[in-house]
Amino acid sequence: MKKAGILNRHLSGALAELGHGDGVLVCDAGMPIPEGPRVVDLAFRAGVPSFAEVVDGLLAELVVEGATAASEVRKANPGAAQLLESVFPELRLVSHERLKELSVGARLVVRTGEARPYANVLLRCGVFF
Repeated sequence: MKKAGILNRHLSGALAELGHGDGVLVCDAGMPIPEGPRVVDLAFRAGVPSFAEVVDGLLAELVVEGATAASEVRKANPGAAQLLESVFPELRLVSHERLKELSVGARLVVRTGEARPYANVLLRCGVFF
């Protein structure tokens, strides 16, 4: 049994399968999930787990070379915008519609219980060397 890091076996296993350039969509409970990518649904109740908790946990285990979010997050969810801009200084912003289109190419979708709008980010995996 793992004693640290992400304990959810489905998420831990999915992360181990990712490679350089793969996309990981971390999304709120309301984001439409596209057909195709592997999905790990962590949502338990509204707000649990939060978008911030999941992003924090993923960043402790993944090398991320890029991130894309919806531009609407700045107005509709300033807390999520501040979080994203603080951890991803070169955050790319696109329309929410464009983010949904891009999410079709993700290899993994991690659904949170977040109940605030536009708490979504598409991460692009990097490499540790």
